[in-house]
Amino acid sequence: MTPFKLTEELIAHIEELIEHQRDTELNSLLEDVHYADVAEIINELNEDEATYLIKLLDSYKTSDVLTELDEDVREAILSNLSSKEIAEELSELDTDDAADIIGELPQEMVQKVISEIADREHAKDIVDLLRYDEYSAGGLMAKELVKVRENWNVLTCVKEMRAQAENVTRVHSIYVVDEEDKLIGRLSLKDLLTTSTKTHIKDVYIPKVDSVNVNEKPEEVAKIMSKYDLEAIPVVDEIGRLVGRITIDDIVDVIREEADRDYQMAAGISQDVEADDSILDLTRARLPWLILGLIGGIGAFMIMGGFEEDFKQEQFIIFFFTPLIAAMAGNVGVQSSAIIVQGLANDDLKGSISNRLIKEMLLATLNGIILAILLFIFVWSYEGKVNISFAISISLIAVIIVAGLIGTFVPLFLHKRGIDPAIATGPFITTSNDIFGILIYFMIAKLILGI
Repeated sequence: MTPFKLTEELIAHIEELIEHQRDTELNSLLEDVHYADVAEIINELNEDEATYLIKLLDSYKTSDVLTELDEDVREAILSNLSSKEIAEELSELDTDDAADIIGELPQEMVQKVISEIADREHAKDIVDLLRYDEYSAGGLMAKELVKVRENWNVLTCVKEMRAQAENVTRVHSIYVVDEEDKLIGRLSLKDLLTTSTKTHIKDVYIPKVDSVNVNEKPEEVAKIMSKYDLEAIPVVDEIGRLVGRITIDDIVDVIREEADRDYQMAAGISQDVEADDSILDLTRARLPWLILGLIGGIGAFMIMGGFEEDFKQEQFIIFFFTPLIAAMAGNVGVQSSAIIVQGLANDDLKGSISNRLIKEMLLATLNGIILAILLFIFVWSYEGKVNISFAISISLIAVIIVAGLIGTFVPLFLHKRGIDPAIATGPFITTSNDIFGILIYFMIAKLILGI
């Protein structure tokens, strides 16, 4: 299959077809295009063109297209559709996707759309999902699944599975429940096919099954599914009843969103923004950390000013190495914090904070000594003064050790306090290490030079 490639020529051609309402050609052009690619096309159209295309295509395809659209594009399109038209689209979607879209609608539209959904059982399942927190397993799950009771025999089980599977896009697992709908295990398709039709499910099901609670955080669900290589995981309520399942496609979205958020936070962006957002939104997201950086720069300036009178003319070269010291402190701090944040995200960190700090101190010491030797050779060859070269080099070792410890301790400390450790990377660590690094640099240099 040839990968889809969106080009300016294709967009221009589609815009022309829409302008002249050549619906047959449009349908023919997009007939074999995957819904994710159709969404990519619609994202490039203006609001009127996008709405026209959504109304033109059949609901079976456009319902999936809606789930792939950029949020702002989808919001604009939905605002141009009637409650009946929206309901028709949602009727073709799994309950989790339908609930996500309904959750984006204005409150006054929600009830109207739900009342227009023809399949009342489908509507009821959507309403059930809306009561869960968006950032929980309950908010991620879909109600569509295949479940069987332990007291059924294999023949009854197969008949019920056929009926249930009609509403399930993909059957990943067959779950076994008791009379109270409590999850007690899973059923192997191989065992089902090779067992007598009169055998009861309770005699062949597998009692071990991984599950998550409806209130579990999406990040924790992602860790469990990743750890055990699961394509789907059942969701249970507070008393162990099976209420839904989460599939791998939803978890991939969670992982991507979490990575985007952490990347933005590490880069010093305090809100979830995109490149196409308004200048005002982007400014609000970036400015707080830029102000922090400005304050840090002012702090570094004041520290340098406090040492200005201490160094003689022949020692003034110490000041010229300040940017290097600040940069090394920032780089080491970001490296250390990035490794810790990644380890926390993947749940790979073992041992106590003290052990982690000792390891980082040894690592920073080794790196610092190597870099200090290289710097000593350069300063000595450039300046020709051993005492100044020694002072700058020893200061660099101390600064690197402190930066490594700060970069390690801060994210671990924030994690222990329930704060997202991703905030520790980027401007926060860089600014703090700039200030402490320059202070340590001048104090050690002053001590070694006997000033």
